Amino acid sequence: MNYNFIKLIKEAFNNNDGWEKTWKNPTLKKHYDILIIGGGGHGLATAYYLASEFKQKNIAVLEKGDIGLGNVGRNTTIIRSNYMLNENEAFYEFSLKLWEGLEQQINYNAMVSQRGVLNLFHSDAQRDSFIRRGNSMLINGADAELYNVNKIKTIYPYLDYNNARFPIKGGLFQKRGGTVRHDAVAWGYAHAADKLGVDIIQNCEVNGFKVTSGNCVGVETNKGFIKAKKVGCAVAGSTSILMSKVNMTLPIESHVLQAYVSESLKPIIPGVITFGAGHFYISQSDKGGLVFGGDIDGYNSYAQRGGMDNLEDVCESGLALMPIIGKARLLRMWGGIMDMSMDGSPIIDKTHINGLFINAGWCYGGFKAIPASGWCFAHLLSKGYSHPLSENFSLDRFKNGYMIDEKGQGAQPNLH
Repeated sequence: MNYNFIKLIKEAFNNNDGWEKTWKNPTLKKHYDILIIGGGGHGLATAYYLASEFKQKNIAVLEKGDIGLGNVGRNTTIIRSNYMLNENEAFYEFSLKLWEGLEQQINYNAMVSQRGVLNLFHSDAQRDSFIRRGNSMLINGADAELYNVNKIKTIYPYLDYNNARFPIKGGLFQKRGGTVRHDAVAWGYAHAADKLGVDIIQNCEVNGFKVTSGNCVGVETNKGFIKAKKVGCAVAGSTSILMSKVNMTLPIESHVLQAYVSESLKPIIPGVITFGAGHFYISQSDKGGLVFGGDIDGYNSYAQRGGMDNLEDVCESGLALMPIIGKARLLRMWGGIMDMSMDGSPIIDKTHINGLFINAGWCYGGFKAIPASGWCFAHLLSKGYSHPLSENFSLDRFKNGYMIDEKGQGAQPNLH
């Protein structure tokens, strides 16, 4: 089913009885050419690009729950490509370009809103660092502008510019950055993949892998054994649990990242703002709620909830930046499980087991990376070798010493 204006008008006069399901509930086959474990953004995008760009057939996505209830629906919806290291910047700029044409390509309203991302700086040293980052963005074909305080005041007059501890001295602005409706991304990719013949199997949990003579030949699930020529794993913060079923230990830790939404307010924040003196970022949803977040919780966890100490820290940063939100009431909060790698950059690679592939280690970058991640993982699964944009995101880089450490924090996952 295609969504379009004519169909909308027709259904308005037809009591909306003609709408079909966004994706089907197919019968599980006993054999597939390619299995994707994980029905989140990365898994669904991979399946879609396998079918649309690489013309693969007989593909299934296995999701242990319902589509949209994992990390893809548990984030603060920001998209951007404002990185400094070439490996990251080129990859995320490719992702941002895919975001720009996504709705037309998948025929689904994902509410892509390029409202701009402003990263504030609060010292001369931080300004110099942001200038370096902006230059790297420009070299890699992205957009970047350096804003002075007067320019920022015309857009955000209510920020605390006179804060003695954290004076706002300017910001790095990416106009093409913005937000996307997170769960609509999952629904849209599922809709598009389903149209191309991909089987989306919900409530199908993988309990183990069958490996014969060094080859992965299928998976054991709560619905029985499924044979496959290739298996791709894209399960975010559950990666270490899943891969332990085949005795693999990965350079990944799982942490909770909380997100918060306030009550609905009149429009006050036109874009996305990040606080340079603390880890805090905020935007305003179309419903009027302030959507914000900060650091991950400091301990390892697989729970989709976090601690009150993190909530207090995030709110303190928010009030230091913009005191006007002090009386806004918090409506809800949730947590997503982040797969934090040792250098803060992802892994898209083969494993030592033939036919078994991994897509993990996304840290904070998972949501904005969905289109490029899906494209590059589909390339790897289809052709057997890495896409040029993801060839540096190899699993053996930790052994070989080729770190992609965007923040320069060293081998401590919770600091990335």
